[in-house]
Amino acid sequence: MKEIILAKYGEIILKGGNRPRFESILMNNIRNSLKNVAETKARLAQATVYVEVADADKMDIVMDRLSKIFGIVSITRAVVCEKDIEDIKQKTNEYLKDSLSDGKRFKVEAKRSDKSFPYTSPQICLEVGGYLDDEYPEIIVDVHNPDVTVKVEVRDFAAYAYAEENKIAGQGGMPIGTGSKATLLLSGGIDSPVAGHMISKRGVEIDAVNFFSFPYTSERAKEKVIELAGIIAQYTSKINLYIVPFTEIQLQIRDKCPEEHLTLVMRRFMMRIAERIARKNKSKALITGESVGQVASQTLAALDVTNSAVDMPILQPLIGMDKQEVIDRANAIGTYATSILPYEDCCTVFTPRHPTTNPKRETIEKSESRLDVETLIEAALAGVEKIEVYPN
Repeated sequence: MKEIILAKYGEIILKGGNRPRFESILMNNIRNSLKNVAETKARLAQATVYVEVADADKMDIVMDRLSKIFGIVSITRAVVCEKDIEDIKQKTNEYLKDSLSDGKRFKVEAKRSDKSFPYTSPQICLEVGGYLDDEYPEIIVDVHNPDVTVKVEVRDFAAYAYAEENKIAGQGGMPIGTGSKATLLLSGGIDSPVAGHMISKRGVEIDAVNFFSFPYTSERAKEKVIELAGIIAQYTSKINLYIVPFTEIQLQIRDKCPEEHLTLVMRRFMMRIAERIARKNKSKALITGESVGQVASQTLAALDVTNSAVDMPILQPLIGMDKQEVIDRANAIGTYATSILPYEDCCTVFTPRHPTTNPKRETIEKSESRLDVETLIEAALAGVEKIEVYPN
């Protein structure tokens, strides 16, 4: 029997006259994601991408890759049938024999987009359902609460059968490349990788910026960030990661600013540097992982002080989430285990003992005026290391 993968898309169908553009980008993303994995052929029709895999042993890895492509809402393996009711019945029976085991309740649902096929959708359900009922006397037809829903689709070029319960969820969202570009401030923590994934889900291509304070942060901390970028790249394709040398800036802040202002002054520098990198690379916004009240630098007053340092939109998708929600998402996308590795990032090295929680913008700006801000930024930008990170 010949197997095929059916990948369904969702939100793209609402795009009206722009739908062909979104479909074209989705297909390019699929082909690029699979080209180094397996020999495949992919074609799109009627809100479904049909993926043929030359090597049956690579079906699972192709399924996994498709499950990480934004724009796809579900993926399933299906058997290919001739557009003949007897062939559909026989192949459905053979393909789903393990699913239709003793005592199972089942129903059949059919979709017929090829109106020349001589059976209507209800007739297909009756034919296939009756055949399976005869083949498996121990199973029970239950159209309201089935254990197994047998799906039959008769399309223009073939028919397909599969069990609804064998579907796996896709990422949903919009294809990468349909939503411009933004730049993620990527730390080694739990929050920022999740924020990057959430914005990418809206079709936004992302670059990433990390601030590295050697020797206060180790090479292992840098490797950890690169690994996190590689996990995010499983969903977004290649990520350009910019490593910014930040030691001198932090030392200057420590020596010249009040201790309780260290974090906020540091974060304002980060925002300015990230904005410069973003504009140079034609990003339209910055992405950060703040959640209101999670730490002292994330009160509304502190966020106002930090965000006022730049003149660029700042996307903060975690802003109303609690920590457990973020952790759950981190586990779901595969970043959590890496994020909790015990290698400190630069944000944790110079943490003040008693940070201010209700700062005034003018007070922080006065502290900042003790520094040669522009010279420090230019020196940091001159030392930026660019790393092209590919999916892990």
